[in-house]
Amino acid sequence: MTNLSVAERHNAEHAGAARRARLRPAASDLVRIGSRRWFVQTGLAGIAGVSLADVLHAQAASHAAQRSKRKSVILFWLSGGPSHLDTWDPKPDAPVEERGPFGSIATKLPGIRVCEHLPHLSNILDRLTIIRSVDCRDSDDHRAAVMQTGNSKALKDLKSTLAGPLRGRFPSMGSVAARFRGANDPELPAYVGMGSPHLTEWHSDIWGAGELGSAFEPVRETGLADSLGVPPGVSLARAQDREGLRRQFDRLRHDLDASRAMEQMDQYGRQALEMVLSGKARDAFQVDREPEKMRDAYGRDSFGEKALLARRLVEAGVTFVVVCGRFGVFDVHGDDVIWGGLIKGMKPLYPSIDRSLHALVTDLESRGLLDDTLVLTMGEFGRSPQISTTGGRTHWPNCMSVLAAGGAGPRGQVIGSTDERGYHVKDRRVVPADLAATVFRHLDIDLETQWTDLQGRPHPIVSDGGRPIAEMS
Repeated sequence: MTNLSVAERHNAEHAGAARRARLRPAASDLVRIGSRRWFVQTGLAGIAGVSLADVLHAQAASHAAQRSKRKSVILFWLSGGPSHLDTWDPKPDAPVEERGPFGSIATKLPGIRVCEHLPHLSNILDRLTIIRSVDCRDSDDHRAAVMQTGNSKALKDLKSTLAGPLRGRFPSMGSVAARFRGANDPELPAYVGMGSPHLTEWHSDIWGAGELGSAFEPVRETGLADSLGVPPGVSLARAQDREGLRRQFDRLRHDLDASRAMEQMDQYGRQALEMVLSGKARDAFQVDREPEKMRDAYGRDSFGEKALLARRLVEAGVTFVVVCGRFGVFDVHGDDVIWGGLIKGMKPLYPSIDRSLHALVTDLESRGLLDDTLVLTMGEFGRSPQISTTGGRTHWPNCMSVLAAGGAGPRGQVIGSTDERGYHVKDRRVVPADLAATVFRHLDIDLETQWTDLQGRPHPIVSDGGRPIAEMS
């Protein structure tokens, strides 16, 4: 498979996705509501081959340097590359073969229009920021590498390592946050990834730690029961029983106290076990505690449930969360490919994105969490202005749009623009490194910080001359 061309790999990814529903929750798609499976992720077994005690040890320095104010980031990853022209940057005056089949609507921002299928978000655009001038020319592939690391070298590095599992050298923004800030609450993981369960060695929606170290990999909410062990004395089979689970943990705590086993553990081993026994992190994953009305507001599909879980996680103390639906669903080349074109592929996705993002922003705001939570919505690249003969758009790395919410900076603005037909950045060019710098500034991470690779060489966490986006400060 290593000899496949980019086009052949791209087609293989589409074929592999054929059997998957777009946004319908699958049994393995996320931690099932009410399942209680989550708790195994904080057991004494390993996270990506490293025990939780090791992770806590590695992050201890991060907690020591952490600011007292809680800061967090939620990254909505629209896998496949959403069309900027059919979301945040419509071109109603372009020729019909370029402007597309959808109309545009006015928003709360005077003179600013978005796609007609985003009515909920249009009504709160005065609380959002659209960045229309993101140059993503280094991200022309179905990889999260460049956009989730903010490093233009990430994809080139990845292409040289395709002989094995899809891992590059450069750490994701989430892993940098886990290393240099840590979790807002030591009883929660710092970085959680909620992505497609159907990952192969050729693609991944949640980028990891690279050579920063496996202790800073994202804790994945998919397949946790299969990949991690449970604390001694806790039966996974009985964990589906809510009352039975409580009794098991109470008994485990009693047995440990009686045997003085806790006294024999080192500091981080005790902390790891207390994370399990305290129930704080376990409670954060229990979305079924939310009122039915709230769950309906977010939506009962994969994207909505993950968005609600993301809010619960950052509220509890997780620093960085990536939310992603099914792999490649925004890859709308046309009706001749798996995900379809604009009508058959793109149109069915709007309600879920519009509903879940609107619910998340308004929910965070009502809880007083929006200033401290930066929400970014983006994918790999934009889509071509020219519509294909099969009713879709191809990859377009020249420019893309990013939707942002939260943070302490100004809101209700559009940053940058593309030309009148959406082909190129017209003004206020923003590169992925600028997005990374904006994220790290929000998290109070020194932008001059460096990480060290396996050869002992230092690398800046912000590359390519990236600078925080001034309009968002």
